[in-house]
Amino acid sequence: MLILSRKIDEKIKIGNDITITLIDVHGDQVKIGVEAPKDVKVFRQEVFDAIQNENKAAVVAEADGNEKAISAVSALSKLLKK
Repeated sequence: MLILSRKIDEKIKIGNDITITLIDVHGDQVKIGVEAPKDVKVFRQEVFDAIQNENKAAVVAEADGNEKAISAVSALSKLLKK
């Protein structure tokens, strides 16, 4: 991890397209500004984690739904063979 010290209004560049600016410091709270292309998604960590958890839950639910659908098709297929 790279650790940098910055004063208010000083910037950090990430690659050619991303700029982070220190906006304000009040006690233990720091405000930063992030300039990035629209195709670069920028999230707070807790929001990113929540999105990841929702995506994982959706995959599990879809797999469960697929298993139920396969079981239903299998049961129907057996009934049609009789």
